[in-house]
Amino acid sequence: MRSLIDIQRKIVPEALMLLEKRYAILKEICLSKSIGRRLLAQRMDLSERIIRSEVDFLKEEGLVEINPSGMEITAAGLEILDLLGDHISEIRGLSEIENRLRVALGIKDIVIVPTSTDSNPNALKELGRAASRYFLKLVKPDSIVGITGGYTMYEFSEQMPRKDYSDMMIVPARGGLGEVLEIQSNTIVAHLASRLNANYKLLQIPDSINKDIMERIYNDPQIKSVYHFIERIDCLVFGIGNAHDMSLRRNIKQEQWDVIKRAGAVAESFGHYFNIDGEIVFETGTVGIRPDQYKRMNRIIGVAGGEGKADAILAISKINKNLVLITDESAAFSILNRLQ
Repeated sequence: MRSLIDIQRKIVPEALMLLEKRYAILKEICLSKSIGRRLLAQRMDLSERIIRSEVDFLKEEGLVEINPSGMEITAAGLEILDLLGDHISEIRGLSEIENRLRVALGIKDIVIVPTSTDSNPNALKELGRAASRYFLKLVKPDSIVGITGGYTMYEFSEQMPRKDYSDMMIVPARGGLGEVLEIQSNTIVAHLASRLNANYKLLQIPDSINKDIMERIYNDPQIKSVYHFIERIDCLVFGIGNAHDMSLRRNIKQEQWDVIKRAGAVAESFGHYFNIDGEIVFETGTVGIRPDQYKRMNRIIGVAGGEGKADAILAISKINKNLVLITDESAAFSILNRLQ
């Protein structure tokens, strides 16, 4: 028997088009926090007249409200947005792709966000929002949560709704990379803890550090107290890194990168470079969670989008089959093409 969506495509295709348009407008308002009609029209590539008409409808339904600072989504709008997410994925055929990739990769679960980081400037926000929703379903109230740094993880914390997890502990899974303050793991941990009303610890040392110095640092009582929690992380959320991009972030010298590249590295996580089969081909001096600990974890969420992350995702998916992958359309279809 044909699905309801197939029937709708035959009988009332305009209804599905209208649903997708209103969903996209509501989602843009949500991700923008507060936005004016003119800017919304520009971002949606729609006329101001159409935006005005659709926003008036959403306002009458109590899904958005209009303030002097701009339009904002309401609690009812957020609820509708969450309920519609799976339906929109089915309309676009993403649910079928999710099932195919979950089986092909052999991982616990996969969520494909209906956007692309290669073309949509708000795509990282959508990835962060999808990851935060899944995290709240997966995590336990008294979990010890590990978080890595990066722009994707920043959006994960930024899109997290306010909750009360006073028994939860959040710690950085890695040291700092000396980058922009907002995307340091310590900053993200503190911000996420404030959103969840959780406890947190900071790791005030760089990620790449000489092994001799590292051994001496580990004896510091304050560092030991943080590592006590890092070693007991039971829920990890991390960004999946492309090997070359991460070598640039780590300021790896060109001659060293040439060695790593010749070894077949396509992914970087936890201070280690992996080939397409998920095997370690190069190790850097790193602070925080290590691959052997990662392999034993049951609750892990990896987030990455963009066609350029396809090989990295393939590599990381082979290390621990408990992985929940949050990705976008461009990465998903690129992975599917590689598997075929």
